[in-house]
Amino acid sequence: MAKYGEGDKRWIVEDRPDGANVHNWHWAETDCLEWSRNLLTKLLSNHTVLDGDGNLYIKTKKVDKVEGEAYVNVRKGKIIPGYEISVTISWEGEAKDSEGNTVLRADGIVEIPYISDENADEDPEIRVVVKDEGPIGKRLKDAFLAKGKPFVLEQVRVYVGAMAKGGPAKDELEVKKPAAAAKKAAPAAAAAAPAVKKEEGKKKKKEGFKTITLTERFSCRAKDLYEILMDENRWKGFTQSNARISKEVGGEFSIFDGSVTGMNVELQEGKLIVQKWRFGSWADGIQSTVRLTFDEPEPAVTVVKLTQTDVPEEDRYGNSTVVENTERGWRDLIFHKIRAVFGFGI
Repeated sequence: MAKYGEGDKRWIVEDRPDGANVHNWHWAETDCLEWSRNLLTKLLSNHTVLDGDGNLYIKTKKVDKVEGEAYVNVRKGKIIPGYEISVTISWEGEAKDSEGNTVLRADGIVEIPYISDENADEDPEIRVVVKDEGPIGKRLKDAFLAKGKPFVLEQVRVYVGAMAKGGPAKDELEVKKPAAAAKKAAPAAAAAAPAVKKEEGKKKKKEGFKTITLTERFSCRAKDLYEILMDENRWKGFTQSNARISKEVGGEFSIFDGSVTGMNVELQEGKLIVQKWRFGSWADGIQSTVRLTFDEPEPAVTVVKLTQTDVPEEDRYGNSTVVENTERGWRDLIFHKIRAVFGFGI
C-alpha cells in the first residue's frame, strides 16, 4: 500500500487545500464514547421502576460508568457504527409495611458487561445486585428484575438505534444532505421533462434494497459443490454451526444456528439453486431471493455465480451494514470455508 507522499501518484489520496472531505469519500471517524455516556445517562438515570406496588419503591439513581470504545465511521455518506462498552447503573429500593413504615432501604447496581455492534440484534446480559442479601433485599432485587430489567433493555435498544443512525455524526450528515440534494436538483430539473416518458415503461427499482453479485471458482465438479450446499451435515461441518436443509422444492432450511432461514424455490441438481433467504435481524416480512448457478467451463473446474436480490439496506434495528455483511458472509463464511475444508481451492 502506498504511503502518503510516496509511490505511484495515481494511488495517493492527498488532502485538499481547503480540508474538505468531498462526498465523505475519505473515512471520517467520530469518537462517540463521551456522547454515549451522556445519552445513556439521560436514558437510564432517575427513573421510577416501582412506586408502591407491593409496598415496594424502586428507582434508578445514575449511570456510574460507561467504559470501552464507541465510534462512528462515515464514508460516502454510509454510516458504520462500532462500539464495545460496559455500563454500570446504581439504583435504590425501599420496602414498607402495610402501615407505610419503612422496613428496609437498600442500594444496588445494574451491570451490563457487554454492549456491542456485533450483537446489535440481541439483548445484552443484565446483572442485578442488591447490597442487602436478606429476604426483603431479595424481594427488591426480584422486583427490579421483573420491572426494571425490561426498562433497561428498552433504553439500550434506543442507544443502539441512535448509533446506527450516526450518533453525534448524524447532525453533520443531515446538514450535508440538503446541500447535496440542492446541487443535484438544478441539472436534474432541466432533464426531467423528456426523461419522464422514457421512464414510464421501465420497472421501478425498490427503494431501500440492494442486489449482491459474486462469481467464484472452485477446483471440483459442479455436482459436488451443489451437494455440499444442499447437505445439512456438510453445512454443519464447514460452518461449525447447526443446520437443517430440505432437498425438496418448497422445503425449508435453517443455517448458522437459525440466523438464516428460508425455502427452496427451484432446484436443478448440479446446475441451479434458487431460494428465499432472510436473516432474523431483518424487519418482519422481508425476504431476499438467492440464485446460484453452476457452470463447468473445463473439467473439474466449477464457476458459481451468485445473485441475491432484495437485500435490505438496514435491519430492524437501523444498522446500515446489512448488504456489506451479507456479501462478506457469502465470501468468507461460505465460499472460502468450502475451499479450505474440502480442498476445492484454485
